[in-house]
Amino acid sequence: MLRGMAAAAGPTTVLVLGAGGDLTHRLLLPGLASLLGVEPEREVRVVGADRLDLTAAQWQARVEDSFSSVDPPASATTKVVKDSSYRKTDLLDADALGELVSSCGSGPLVIFFALPPQVSMKVCELLRQVDLPSVTRLALEKPFGTDRESAATFNALLHRLVPEDAVFRIDHFLGVATVFNLVGLRFANRVLQPVWSAEHIERVEIVYDEDLALEGRAGYYDGAGALRDMLQSHLLQVLSLFAMESIASLDPRELQDQKAQVLRATRVWGGSPERSSRRARYTAGELGRRSVPDYVAEEGVDPSRNTETLAQVTLEIDNARWSGVPFVLRSGKALGTPRKQIVAHFRQVPHLPTGFEGGAEADRLLIDLKPGAVSLTLTMNAEGDPLDLEQKTLTAKLAVARMQAYGEVLSHILDGSQLLTVRGDTAEQCWRIMEPVLTAWSADRVPLETYAAGSDGPQGWPPD
Repeated sequence: MLRGMAAAAGPTTVLVLGAGGDLTHRLLLPGLASLLGVEPEREVRVVGADRLDLTAAQWQARVEDSFSSVDPPASATTKVVKDSSYRKTDLLDADALGELVSSCGSGPLVIFFALPPQVSMKVCELLRQVDLPSVTRLALEKPFGTDRESAATFNALLHRLVPEDAVFRIDHFLGVATVFNLVGLRFANRVLQPVWSAEHIERVEIVYDEDLALEGRAGYYDGAGALRDMLQSHLLQVLSLFAMESIASLDPRELQDQKAQVLRATRVWGGSPERSSRRARYTAGELGRRSVPDYVAEEGVDPSRNTETLAQVTLEIDNARWSGVPFVLRSGKALGTPRKQIVAHFRQVPHLPTGFEGGAEADRLLIDLKPGAVSLTLTMNAEGDPLDLEQKTLTAKLAVARMQAYGEVLSHILDGSQLLTVRGDTAEQCWRIMEPVLTAWSADRVPLETYAAGSDGPQGWPPD
């Protein structure tokens, strides 16, 4: 059990459980490398643990390979690789787990769970028998539980190990500079804040369409699908930042309180998942010059699961600011046009002076998450005839992020800041919001449509 929190001092050990997996190599270690590239003064030691047989040389080669994809300063790379170590461990063996934690020393410790939620919960049960360092933080990858009940059970288990402010539920979207830019965009200028409500905004779309197919991730993705993988986690976090009330400061607790307030008011549009959700799965097609097989023909896919690769859910926020505004969340794979953006569609003007021609389309604000840009499309006089109206777009490109999203998230974890984490109550609310949809889909009350890989989705499914 944890003996109490203290201020972190000296080198921090990052203990990665499940270190042999793809997440560690593809996201976690490159994220750490990007962090050290910006802040090389940080003292971090990486310890990997898994069931795989890896020699010290093989493990260090993996760390070095992950770091080389980011190219941090050579000194930071060399030091972390040299100091890193790996221990073959059965993480579900209490004695082996205790020895592993003990080997990390008594200094500040971050335990990073790169494990499925069911395994993470079993490990946490065993950690109750382990004497943890006084400064211990738990970093947990999504999905956080598999439904609302399991998320609540997981929260109770974690709180028997450490207090909530030592639990970091990772959603790397919160570390994406263009996502967090929502806070500055909304509250750091006087132009947008007065129109950020149902009075002026007709609907909001939060879209993350990818031109990537399964890419060998069947082991995880086929058991999750687009809704659990993207909408239930990432896109609901984006919605909470977009729709939350004003904050007085960038205090982590205040930000988390406002996000939680929005999510508590969020539900499926009209209370009907049958009418307010759609799902589809890609079939064989062409993505650029690459042929993509039918999803059910991908290695590792179980066709009987009816896993969707494209999900769309319309939500409503039942409060004074957003009453009556549909929030459309959509994400899919193997689509012909990648589209990663937030679009706020403004209402038409209450009266267009008689005599003008055009002006049929509403103005809109578009926030591109990748690449980072903000565009405002406004109706104004056209060139030529001053009675004609047309739309012009003003675009501001955002600066390149200083580090990868995982680097930003890790930075806050190492500092003990909860600014970029998912709080326990909001993790449960995200499952609560999507539970009616998951139930309707599992009962086959919403048809599973199809679309060819490389297309824009099923017919009648426009992205707008």
